[in-house]
Amino acid sequence: MNNQAIHGFQLSPQQKHLWLLQQENNSHAYYSFIAVEITGNLNIETLKDAIKTIVHKHQILCTSFRCLPGMNIPLQVIEDNSDLLIKEHDFRTITVAEQNHAIELLIESLKQDKLQISLAILSESRCILLLNLPALYADTTSLNNLLTEITRAYTGNLDDEEPVQYIVFSDWQNELLESEEAEIGRKYWREKDINNICNLKLPNENNLPNKTEFKPQIFTQIIPPEIVAKIKAIAENFNTTESSLLLTCWQILLWRLTNVSNMVIGTHCDGRPEAELQDMVGLLAKYVPVDCHFQGNFKFSEALEQITLKQNQAEEWQDCFNWELFSGFDNIPFLPFCFEFIEQNCEILTTNAVNFSLLQQYVCFDKFKVKLSFIRRKNSLQAQWHYDAELFLLEDIERLSGQFFNLLKSAINYPDALLRELQILSDNENKKLLIEFNNTQIDFPNNKCFQQLFVEQVQRTPDNIAAVYENQQFTYQELNHRANQLAHYLQQLGVKPDVMVGICVERSPFMLIALLGILKAGGAYVPIDPNYPLERKTFILKDSQMPVLLTQQHLMADLVTNEIQVIYLDSDWETINQQKIDNPITTTTTLNLAYVIYTSGSTGKPKGTLIPHQGLVNYLSWATQKYTVEQGIGTVVHSPLGFDLTITSLLSPLLVGRTVELLSEEQGIETLSQALKKSSNLSLVKITPAHLDLLKQQLSKEEIANKTRAFIIGGENLLAQSITFWQDVAPDTILVNEYGPTETVVGCCIYQVPVGKHTSGSIPIGKPIANTQLYVLDQYLQPVTTNVTGELYIGGLGLARGYLNQPELTALKFIPNPFSKQQGDRLYKTGDLVRFLPSGDIEYIGRIDNQIKIRGFRVELGEIEGVINQHPSVSASVAILREDKPGNQNLIAYITLYPDKTLTISQLRRFLQNKLLDHMLPTAFMILEAFPLTSNGKVDRRALPMPDALRPELEVAYVVPQTEVEKTIASVWQKALNLEKIGIHDNFFEIGGHSLLLVTVHSQLQEILNNAELSTLDLFRYPTINSLAEYLSSSANQTLSLQETDIQTEKISAGKAQQRKRLQKLKSVENN
Repeated sequence: MNNQAIHGFQLSPQQKHLWLLQQENNSHAYYSFIAVEITGNLNIETLKDAIKTIVHKHQILCTSFRCLPGMNIPLQVIEDNSDLLIKEHDFRTITVAEQNHAIELLIESLKQDKLQISLAILSESRCILLLNLPALYADTTSLNNLLTEITRAYTGNLDDEEPVQYIVFSDWQNELLESEEAEIGRKYWREKDINNICNLKLPNENNLPNKTEFKPQIFTQIIPPEIVAKIKAIAENFNTTESSLLLTCWQILLWRLTNVSNMVIGTHCDGRPEAELQDMVGLLAKYVPVDCHFQGNFKFSEALEQITLKQNQAEEWQDCFNWELFSGFDNIPFLPFCFEFIEQNCEILTTNAVNFSLLQQYVCFDKFKVKLSFIRRKNSLQAQWHYDAELFLLEDIERLSGQFFNLLKSAINYPDALLRELQILSDNENKKLLIEFNNTQIDFPNNKCFQQLFVEQVQRTPDNIAAVYENQQFTYQELNHRANQLAHYLQQLGVKPDVMVGICVERSPFMLIALLGILKAGGAYVPIDPNYPLERKTFILKDSQMPVLLTQQHLMADLVTNEIQVIYLDSDWETINQQKIDNPITTTTTLNLAYVIYTSGSTGKPKGTLIPHQGLVNYLSWATQKYTVEQGIGTVVHSPLGFDLTITSLLSPLLVGRTVELLSEEQGIETLSQALKKSSNLSLVKITPAHLDLLKQQLSKEEIANKTRAFIIGGENLLAQSITFWQDVAPDTILVNEYGPTETVVGCCIYQVPVGKHTSGSIPIGKPIANTQLYVLDQYLQPVTTNVTGELYIGGLGLARGYLNQPELTALKFIPNPFSKQQGDRLYKTGDLVRFLPSGDIEYIGRIDNQIKIRGFRVELGEIEGVINQHPSVSASVAILREDKPGNQNLIAYITLYPDKTLTISQLRRFLQNKLLDHMLPTAFMILEAFPLTSNGKVDRRALPMPDALRPELEVAYVVPQTEVEKTIASVWQKALNLEKIGIHDNFFEIGGHSLLLVTVHSQLQEILNNAELSTLDLFRYPTINSLAEYLSSSANQTLSLQETDIQTEKISAGKAQQRKRLQKLKSVENN
């Protein structure tokens, strides 16, 4: 056999593409099938002879495909097909229902990779002819040609003219694609941007990264006659075709659902532009890309004109299209969304003796995700939705179909409407999305401010413990008296409604007294974290123009306050203590400001968000009930006051008589883990996902159970991997994902995580809280349906006034509510991409702009880039957030330098430490010669290289770890920082480390070193392998003397001394 000569022919480009798809996917999916009903006085033997005549007439029907050794693509080999078998199936003795079932089974059995012909005899005057061919043999036109020829042969009207064989077409097509005359056509197709479209997904598409099978299914609809007539009339009116009109609607729908402006659809061309090819049998058809460039302000009629032109151009150049013109695909490429319009003649032949009528036709010769086919039969029009059942459920396609026909009806009724105005949602869908999902109206004390509600609670539970800090505690009455004294003092300084007062104090009773005192005086508090860089603190003081600042003496180093009245709560308390203890009188209303929080700004400067009492009270009233705060003993506060997430744990217990425990800032998250070990039945713990992950490293399973009734998790995207551990070891602890920008008062929607439901991916952010509306809209403020990604807009009582001193930004982000009849109602434009799930819950997808969330903080990448660019050696910078594994996010900065300038990473990091908050400092830096650019000249952020595992360039020399302790520490650091080597003098924080990562390192070192007495504070003190190894090796882990430690230890020691002084001062206050 190996020596036998094979006379074979090259595959056509269409066959080659299909052959490759068949090797990659389920080859049984690609076939051509037709069913014809024959009635009358049929001569079966004459019909068989006619079929055999036609089969032998066309060589493609007698072809096999053989791969020679070393070939990936086979040859077409023409075989002898004289033994063609036509099977007869006699179903005359069974019922009609049984006949129908038998025919269905017969059709399924014919779906094989070879020519199959069967006759199902149903009665003396009725039978069904079934033809099944591999798609390599025939397309839709081929089936119609075959049937026409079979009927002619049956009636003896077949002409003797020899047909043009498929192998001739194949050779011609291959030669054409390489010829000079086709270069214009090849250029036309190369200019199509189809690489990205091949990976495009519909919103409700299953995510199957390793998908191999292709399982096409069909959903069929009959279009009402009045719609068919209107389609025809509109097409004629605009001098186009029904095909172009329907294709335009399909393009618009996909554009609306995916928000991809350059939409490409595979449009069916039958491959027979020349007259001599019209009667040919074989695979000539193909799907060619028809692109569009829509904008929302286009009229439908303008879009129709564009698509008509594009479709005509595609028809003109169809012969020159070939997938080999394109490169860069990982798999065999295909156009995911396709379209075809087929004119179908049902009555193939009618004579006095016999009638041939088309019953069913199906052709699949290319892969797709969704293909919309229209079958025109005389005056009827049928829509067939072909879809890959591996990717979509039938209900998904039914919903897609409904949206298409809503858009179609909108377009043909209003052809001059703007594209963004065309309706794709039904009235019921609109009602569900806009009204039912937002039915959140609940009564709350809307005429009272927080401080009034606090006073009411003081009257109910004056002797309950309100606040605890280390060894101190305050009853509700004591806390109220001290806050009243401060409030009276502030009012004498001119504090009144809407006057901003700064709070720059450490987490202690002073912080809570200061907050309550400001609110009771009628003012609004402005948190300034003592750990902020000097530049940021100075900006907030200047931007807010606050007349008063509450602080502590040791926190005021280098801070210039100019005309600001500074009150030192520690040293000035004796003066404050002379004030009255009764509740002050204010004229504050719920529309006055409660607080102003500064967050990252895209201009490079922070922006102050103005929050009125109305939103604060609405949130806290809802939270205390929803989270049943009264049922636990209270909360612990471990996060900064400038992080609005803190409000939940700091203020909600004070409205229900429970206790707030303020945790020392000294050891960060470790302080929280120690507090949880000794606590039980806390009302709630408010925490970020990152801190939640760290807690499970610090607490044993026994220490986790029954510690808190609920973890309220917020600040950043919550992944399933962060909650599965807690659900396994503490199933009775409620886990709630709470979402909300600063502009909407802490939280605006929540999702209580069911046990065992989520094992991977992101946890939904849920449904709106009380008196809050959530809308998912496209870029034209039109609602999008479930599973479709849009931008989240938030309305309701929780909205901020806007941004301090930034009216333009306020107008941009807070817009009139188009869905409200109430004058003055607004929506906040979040910039967050989300989608509604069918349940009504919302799922977070990502950001529209360059804003990110890291370690629970919202950060504008533009602010980081702006600060980096201030360095005199830096020409330009780009900051991005990379996720090397789920849940592990790293902030990476890419930098280009000015010519003849040099810069080390250590120098740049020191420069940034004085200007950026800790969570805004990039984990890694890469200095590049130039940034990669997109075709339109913008920085291609996706093409930026991954940071390597090499040690960054530092000022200290690399010294290899030598002792066993040094090697152990180095091994843990290398794994945590993803570096191949680390020197013993490299500073942990200069090679990509940060405070949260330090906790992971601490946990691993404790485990390896058999739980040595090592705290996270020790890791801050000894940030190099050498210093930490010496500490661990010293006798009894004694602390190094002050002379032996670096400047960080001096700061910590000084901090402890100051803390002792502050505690003594506070005790004297308490005694007074």
